[in-house]
Amino acid sequence: MTAAAFNLPLLVGALLTVAVVVASARLLHRQWRAPPAQRSRGWRLALLLLAQPVCATLLYFALVPPSLPGEAGTLVVATAGSTAAQLGGGRGGEAFVALPEAPVLADVERVPDLATALRQHPGTRRVRIVGAGLVARDRDSLQGLAVDFSANPLPRGLVELQAPRQVVAGADFVVAGRANDLRAGSAELIDPGRRRVDRVALPADGRFTLTASPRVAGTASFTVRLRDAKQAIVEDVELPLQATAATPPRVLLMAGAPGPEVKYLRRWARDAGITLQTQISVGGGRQLGDAPVAINAANLGRFDLVILDERAWSALGDSQRAALNDAINNGLGVLLRVTAAPSPIERRRLQALGFAVAGGSDSATVKLAQTARDEDATRARIGPGTPDAPKSHDAALPDIPTLTRRDLRFQPGDAVPLLRDDAGTWMSAWRAQGRGRIALWTMTDSYRLVLAGRDDLHGEMWSNALATIGRAQARNDLTIEGDARQYERIALCALGAAANMRTPAGDTVALLRDPATGPRNCAAFWPRQAGWHQLRSGEQTLSFFVRAPTAAPGLRAGETREATSRPAASSAIAAATAGTVPGHPGERWPWWLAWLLASAALWWLERSRLGRRA
Repeated sequence: MTAAAFNLPLLVGALLTVAVVVASARLLHRQWRAPPAQRSRGWRLALLLLAQPVCATLLYFALVPPSLPGEAGTLVVATAGSTAAQLGGGRGGEAFVALPEAPVLADVERVPDLATALRQHPGTRRVRIVGAGLVARDRDSLQGLAVDFSANPLPRGLVELQAPRQVVAGADFVVAGRANDLRAGSAELIDPGRRRVDRVALPADGRFTLTASPRVAGTASFTVRLRDAKQAIVEDVELPLQATAATPPRVLLMAGAPGPEVKYLRRWARDAGITLQTQISVGGGRQLGDAPVAINAANLGRFDLVILDERAWSALGDSQRAALNDAINNGLGVLLRVTAAPSPIERRRLQALGFAVAGGSDSATVKLAQTARDEDATRARIGPGTPDAPKSHDAALPDIPTLTRRDLRFQPGDAVPLLRDDAGTWMSAWRAQGRGRIALWTMTDSYRLVLAGRDDLHGEMWSNALATIGRAQARNDLTIEGDARQYERIALCALGAAANMRTPAGDTVALLRDPATGPRNCAAFWPRQAGWHQLRSGEQTLSFFVRAPTAAPGLRAGETREATSRPAASSAIAAATAGTVPGHPGERWPWWLAWLLASAALWWLERSRLGRRA
């Protein structure tokens, strides 16, 4: 049946072509057989011959009318927050449906999901979405369709938030976001102890960046607080995260002489839980600190970072430098403190390490770059002090002291700045070598920060140096794709064979990996409870928080709007092809009427004596 329907136009065309050929041959034969006195004139014969294909063509289009391009059907989809005014009065070819999240709308068909609506309207090529946008259940159904999204205005408050789920205890983390309709307002970050640790004024576009540092490992709940121009609280959004205890780096500290810089560096490392091996030379072959460590490949492999000054560097033998260089290539980090004017030999050795430097004969005073934190945030970072030396929260903040560095100038190259002063001058730089990194450090008296009461800046400075230069640590490969909200699907990736999930109620749910995800080893999970969940796979664990469906409504509205706008912005190709759908046969009666008139005129001409010879 389908083959016959497909060949019908060809069959009709072939029969009519044969009929035209036969009729034309018959006319020519009669003209040739007729006596000269009875033959038709030339113009009459030409008109009769031309009328044959004309009538056949009109008959063909009467039987097989030309296809007309179809008009694309438009499906108008009502989502949460949509109104009857957004739907409009309706145009030709438009159908209206309402998803479960949409309010009750008169004369609008309700459907369980968008896929069902598309199956019920198979001619749909364009989708017009009104309201808050599509939830995750319906977004995959938009593939291949032209999408037009008429979004509702975003509510006042937090509408975007980018924050890590897992951070390292003691290290800074960054929170970025956007507030809507809060001109001249401010954004604050509140720690679990309800103390403000950072605050920024909101620009015209409402985007902000906040930083904080969790003090201890474990799950913690920070808060992003938004205030308006009158400093009234507009919204508090919970920011749960997991702080993990980083593996303490193993550091070898080598100094050519004792001094306050080494003393306070050792004290900070002890308080930070860093495994520190110290070797301090006091002359005459004597050393202070721990038992001496031979500088060879086996011993250097036990450390993550080596900190040494120029005296200890000069005291190394050629074999020790070669072992240190090989260890750097294998991932070891080395930080060389330049506290005195380097000799010509040391300059050449620095050149061999990849550092082109100049100067260094004199000292220069520097000031650290000022932070943008307010006083309350700074006090929160300084902390309450110790039982022996408590710090009052109401006490005035100590000034940042003037420090000293060697005026060593770094030449342009592949070095990367590690520490700058308030004028942007490099005080430290590092470069990669093999799998490791090596850095030059020109500051000579960072301990003055501790004496001035700014332990926070001293610890932040050295913590950043160790994290940047030290050997890379193993990281948690478990990842979560998607916003973790109750009753909504999220993807859990990098799973092992026996991965499972522990819910807030204490239940253990086994996870089934999807083979289609390939090496990513992902599994889908629908959390049924809000709160802290723990993902376990082998030796790795990852705790994450699941928000309730109604939590942070502005953030939810912004996420829904952004996720719906992406397919709308990328549907240009679909929009270009959405104007036409498979054609449909046109009207037949005009062709039948034209064929009837042409056939009647031909019948009359064949029987009339017009154009005949006497």
